[in-house]
Amino acid sequence: MANVKKLAEAALNEGAGILRLAPNWVPRSFLQPGKRIKLHPADYYALGTDRGGIDERWFASTTPATNEGAPPDEGLSYVVLGKERFTLRDAVAELGAELVGDSIWNAYRRWPVYSKFFDNMGPIPHHMHQSDAQAKLVKQEGKPESYYFPPQLNAIGDNFPYTFFGLEPGTTKQDVVRCLERWNDGDNGILDLSKAYRLKPGTGWLVPPCVLHAPGSLVTYEPQWGSDVFGMYQSMVEGRAVPRSLLTKDFPKEKHDDVAYLVDALDWAGNVNPSFKDSHYLEPIPVAATEKEGYVDRWVVYGKIGGKQLFTAKELTVEPGAKCTIKDGGAYGWVTVQGSGRIGKLRLETPAMIRFGQMTEDEVFVSAKAAAAGVVVENTGTGPLVGLRYFGPDAQPNAPNVGDHKKR
Repeated sequence: MANVKKLAEAALNEGAGILRLAPNWVPRSFLQPGKRIKLHPADYYALGTDRGGIDERWFASTTPATNEGAPPDEGLSYVVLGKERFTLRDAVAELGAELVGDSIWNAYRRWPVYSKFFDNMGPIPHHMHQSDAQAKLVKQEGKPESYYFPPQLNAIGDNFPYTFFGLEPGTTKQDVVRCLERWNDGDNGILDLSKAYRLKPGTGWLVPPCVLHAPGSLVTYEPQWGSDVFGMYQSMVEGRAVPRSLLTKDFPKEKHDDVAYLVDALDWAGNVNPSFKDSHYLEPIPVAATEKEGYVDRWVVYGKIGGKQLFTAKELTVEPGAKCTIKDGGAYGWVTVQGSGRIGKLRLETPAMIRFGQMTEDEVFVSAKAAAAGVVVENTGTGPLVGLRYFGPDAQPNAPNVGDHKKR
């Protein structure tokens, strides 16, 4: 690791506290790519059809993807310095608080969050992500997550731009038990117990652990906890069978046939909440009135889960010829979704198309120290420069709460 430390220090110095990251592609064997995240059309199955189509790109990730047959570094972001490459996970392990800040390093000894673009042609199964207590039983961590639907990537909604959330009030646990008992009979009917919400580009949702959700087909920017646990509760999607192993993969083996246990794993009050949308729906909120200065920074992910701020995200738009200095309370991963310019000393360019394995100039990781000092973002192009950036736990004490968009 000594060589990684030297390289990471050199990269951090060269970028004045900002690291250049390479695109990080992740396949899913049980999903169909929506083909809107800039990957070349010939490369969506670059890892082989047995591994599945590539429908995710992960950002500033130190979290491995738990895909069957995956190499150990699948899901891990790589820092690039000239011809050298090393994982962000190794860089954080070597530089610690210098990269992620004292509070995160002291509490977690890692970068505990990540974000992704999720891009699927149709809906995916109604599923949940385990809580910390549940995931600990299989030596993993729980996964709360959030959604934002970037307008730049959602000119087309694909097959089903609606997401089912939770369960209809009045649903009983026995109703869900019966669905799981019908797993091999075809469609187990669990969506009959739920409600779909139309997805709107430029909005989002906050999703706690143990709450069922069947994401629709908009491209989704997903800041989330650094885990890849889930349990699928729907047996068929668009006529395709879902292996029952995807229901049980992150539950203890001795509980795989205990249907009552699998249903009890759901947050029942959270799933049947009659005010579900009011409790979880997000709309962008400007950080400040800066339009006259040529830029607008907006909160796009905010709110607390279980009383804790686990992650947040902002969308920065800088008009042509303008520049601004943005200061933040913690390190962040950044991806450019429109336009061109600079962030600190590094160039930003939104790619039109990316070959698998090709380097780009759209993604960086900003250290906690650089974020606190202030980073200059400049638009050198002819159209708006737009970047999304996400933060770790407690980085933004002044972030809004869910529902605050209604106060505007």
